[in-house]
Amino acid sequence: MSVRKNDYSCPVGHENCDVVDAVTVLQQRTAELETQIQTDALTGLINFRGFNERLEQEIERTRRLEEPTCLVMIDIDHFKQVNDTHGHDVGNQALTHIAELLRQDLRKIDLPCRFGGEEFALILPATRLAPAVQVAERIRRLVEKTPLMIGRKKISMTISLGVEHLSSSDPRSAAEFLKSADNYLYQAKHTGRNCTCHPPIDLSSEKAAVTRQERQDLFTTFGRKED
Repeated sequence: MSVRKNDYSCPVGHENCDVVDAVTVLQQRTAELETQIQTDALTGLINFRGFNERLEQEIERTRRLEEPTCLVMIDIDHFKQVNDTHGHDVGNQALTHIAELLRQDLRKIDLPCRFGGEEFALILPATRLAPAVQVAERIRRLVEKTPLMIGRKKISMTISLGVEHLSSSDPRSAAEFLKSADNYLYQAKHTGRNCTCHPPIDLSSEKAAVTRQERQDLFTTFGRKED
């Protein structure tokens, strides 16, 4: 958040006012500190604290504007082996690599987060379940085909993903929403990894709500021809 000097008025009416200058600097530093507090130092993504705050905001927005929100939980498969085989420095590079892949495949309004350890989260505002699963699958394939390069060495990685959605009429809290998404991630981890798990999708309902291009992508993703 930027703060402009002319956002404030001098209490005694001076054009050049030390009080206004001091308040402006203080506001700028406060905004910078708030950003730092909510940013993961390694990846530059929103951290766990920032994630919790934004998830609460998106749930409030969902209920106010009646637009769905989707949450994607992501875990790097066999990440311990990366650390054990190549060392923690390479493990850190792997986390940064995944974070960069997340950034390049999302909309500006989407929010990628470093949830903790080798786990990430995506908050997808104004997104229905089927398109969210499409996003998850695109990211899964992108990670699978884009190895981390350390010199000439390729380190291949895969991820498991769990997707959950929240409608405006859904009474669940942020904690309950998160737990459900995490349960789908757990399911993906125990279904063989390198896959996406999610609630059942009503394709006929989704079909009525999407554009022609989205419809084509939707039915391609889920292996059915459009009627």
